Amino acid sequence: MAPTKRKPKTTGRGRARTKAKSPTPRKPKATAQPVTVERITLHGLRPPAGSHRDRIRKGRGPGSGIGKTAGRGGKGQTARSGGQTRPGFEGGQMPLIRRIPKRGFTNPFKQPAQVVNVRHLGKLAAGVEVTPETLFGAGLVRRPDRPIKLLGMGDVGRSFTVKGVTVSASARVKIEQAGGTIAS
Repeated sequence: MAPTKRKPKTTGRGRARTKAKSPTPRKPKATAQPVTVERITLHGLRPPAGSHRDRIRKGRGPGSGIGKTAGRGGKGQTARSGGQTRPGFEGGQMPLIRRIPKRGFTNPFKQPAQVVNVRHLGKLAAGVEVTPETLFGAGLVRRPDRPIKLLGMGDVGRSFTVKGVTVSASARVKIEQAGGTIAS
């Protein structure tokens, strides 16, 4: 028969009695040793230990930890190559995109205007006409062949001549107050 462990005796309040320990003498603090800094060289650089893991090789036997079914689960459609469903497919249920009502029309050929604020016209050289080509040359628009609209945010520092660009009402007022002209 194996010996059993005894429970410690308890005092009246349910706590185990412990022997009073004599105070242990404190160890003196270690003095600071001079720190030697290792010189870093390009050929001596190594990644921290454990930061680089080998890539997982799926389906390479039971020893790899991801062998046999290679993380694809059991049998069926999703276990096959190309066995995924298309985006939005809900298992044959009427998809959400077909359940919600449709209204209106969206023009697939719509080209939204590229926006330029009048505060950015200061990037143009003095005396240059504001045209789609000059705005494109200054890097203010991406495409000179798409619609461009000047908006009135900011201040106009000098007078400009605007041609071939749509102008908002507030931008028109600011350009004309600065002595500029807008040719339509």
